[in-house]
Formats: sequence, structure tokens, C-alpha cells
Amino acid sequence: MRALLLCILLLLMSSPAARAADVLILQSARGPAYTETLRGFHASTKGSCKTVVLSDYVEVDVERMVKEERPRLVMAVGDKALAAARKLRETPVLAILSLALNLQKNHPDNIGGIAMVAAPQQYLKLFSSLGVKNIGVLYDPAKTGNYLKRVARELKQLGLNLVAEPVSDSREIQKKLAKIQGNVDALWMLPDSTVVTTVNMEALLLFSISNNLPVVTFSSQYLNSGAAASLDVDYLDVGQQAGEMTASLLSGGAIAKVPTVDPRKARLRTNDNVIRKLGIEMSKSTP
Repeated sequence: MRALLLCILLLLMSSPAARAADVLILQSARGPAYTETLRGFHASTKGSCKTVVLSDYVEVDVERMVKEERPRLVMAVGDKALAAARKLRETPVLAILSLALNLQKNHPDNIGGIAMVAAPQQYLKLFSSLGVKNIGVLYDPAKTGNYLKRVARELKQLGLNLVAEPVSDSREIQKKLAKIQGNVDALWMLPDSTVVTTVNMEALLLFSISNNLPVVTFSSQYLNSGAAASLDVDYLDVGQQAGEMTASLLSGGAIAKVPTVDPRKARLRTNDNVIRKLGIEMSKSTP
């Protein structure tokens, strides 16, 4: 009888419920950025994890999955994963690689993560290194307005000026560019889907060429099109940062609030041909 009870106990301990993972990873899709980020995450966390790639399924009932798996934390990787995880009310959600994390003014206490845009200080130091003073930016207040409020708090320390034009409709770009023409030394392109469209990219880069202005952007994919410099998120380090945040969050008892923080690293990439044509000599005070 005692042997039978021991067998039953071992079976219960090895059941899925007993072996619930510490972290349930909801991954929006498959791709190089996801792979690199999760490589960094797994290298910096010791907790047990289970990964579900949402694009592999027609539909995933995240609420039911969390009830069955009982993870201590859900990590949402990408916008689709964060949208699915927003249904959760009690389980902590750590979001990464999600622009939507930047767009929401307020998050429930159980949702936070690592933003997808380099910290304002890093961009402003880059502009200083380019020798520009007046930075032009077009933005949708509903999408990148909160980020620019943070930028405004950092400007005075570096002696820079922001010439910001709000855009509510992507068809307004030409009119808004005309308003800042002659008042800016550089053009800053943020990951704002109202401003950055395929059609608008041509207008933005043509504006920079016509006015001999450098364009600073958030992705190196625009360097070949004529941008001067970019600050790309370091995906491997975002994964490592997420692993460290996860360890910190799970080290205590109940999680009261999941914070939202900036990515701590960004990779500076430049188009040396464009910088040379513009006659810019970058200082050593680069991010």
C-alpha cells in the first residue's frame, strides 16, 4: 500500500499542473528578431519556460491557457502577443518587441516591459554629436506624443531645440514639412505609423536632400534610402534585460506592478556617404 501511494504521489508531481513553467512565452511570430531576443532571454534566466508561437495557430485562448498552465509570469513578445495578453487581469505580463507598449498612456499594474525605442537621452546625444541644434520631427500625438514629452524634459540640458509638428493624417506630411522648412537643422524619424508610410518615406527623404539635412531614424533599414544615422534596438540585450527583469520580478512574493523601462542599449549605425556629403564631422560624444 505504501509503495502504491508513493507511485501515485510521483505521478501527481510529474503531471503538467505540477510542472507548470515559471514563464509562459507568447511569441507573435517567427523571425530573426524574435530568435535573437529569446536567445538573450534564455541565456540570462534560470526559470523554467514554455513557448507558444501564436502564428502557428488559427486561434489561441490565452486566458484558458494561463488557467491551465498557471505560469508565474507571461512574457509577450511582439504586438500580437501583447494584444492577446491584455485580456489577463491578474497574471503579470512583461512585454518586449512591442511598439504598442509605447502607445498606451496608461497600463494596468500587471502589464509593463521594455520599450521598443531608444531612450531620449541617447537620441539627443546623437544629435549633439552631429552638431545640430534645431531638430524637426513630425508625430502623431496619439502614438508618439508621450515619448516627445519625455524628450522635451531632456532638451535644455543639451542646449537643443525641438521643432515638432503634430500629424493626425498621413496625407498631411507635405503640408507639415513645409511648416518646418527653414527652421530645422536635422529631421528625426520616430517609429510612428501615421508618419512613416511607404509614400511618406519618399517625401521625408526628398525633404532632407533638398534642404541638406541629416535624417536620424530608428532603424538601419532606412540608411540605404538616404538616412544619415540610426539607433537600432539591440535585440540580444533586450532579451538579456528581459531575463534580468523576470528574475527580479519572480524573486519576491506577489508582484504589485510590472514597470515599463527603456532598452538599455542601442546600436548606432551611420551612412558615411551621406554624412560626408553633408559635410558633418561627428564628435566623439555618440551614444
